Amino acid sequence: MGIRRIGLGGAISFLCAGLVCMALCSCSLFQSSTTPHARYSAAPPPPPTPECERPYCSVDLAFPLSQITKPKIYVLKDDRRLWLVQDKTLVRDYHIGLGPSPRGDKYFRGDGRTPEGDFFVCSKNAESHYYKSLGISYPDPTHAQCALSCGQISYNDYCSIKQANDSMKMPPADTALGGMVMIHGGGCFADWTLGCVALKNGDMDELFSVVRIGTPICILP
Repeated sequence: MGIRRIGLGGAISFLCAGLVCMALCSCSLFQSSTTPHARYSAAPPPPPTPECERPYCSVDLAFPLSQITKPKIYVLKDDRRLWLVQDKTLVRDYHIGLGPSPRGDKYFRGDGRTPEGDFFVCSKNAESHYYKSLGISYPDPTHAQCALSCGQISYNDYCSIKQANDSMKMPPADTALGGMVMIHGGGCFADWTLGCVALKNGDMDELFSVVRIGTPICILP
């Protein structure tokens, strides 16, 4: 009986030692086979390209008139320039003449100023008194709202101006704000208009040919 106990105990000890050894080996194998690789750190994406500060990013003054399909007009009063921009490309650069008091926004009829802000072409006249003309949608709701708040115009006047702008028609010109402000021909030799934007007739021909009702106009100081 003693021999059997010793043999059994030894067998149990041997079996336990074997199990521990197997556990250590398999643990070691598991650790070596699953050792994680160095974590991959992706480079940050490049910063977005900043937008052009100007209304255009490139210049092509020989751009074909027939390919100008979505123009936008910029009037720079201080520089006496009119820019025609197509898809961030400056396609035409015209010299202009203004009225006798070009500095500042337009506030009332007869002040000799060209209005400032965002407008659109609201009329086209191929037989204008000043060669050809494109109507500027002044007064717009912004000017009308300010004039209404100051008591310059009535609420009915404001509604008439807003309705004309909403339907892309020429706003009324018989209020205190004035109106009938145009881009027209006749020459750019001086500031000779009553507040309109004047171009050479040849330049007006080009502009007239590519502009339609609704074309945006941005007039800057």
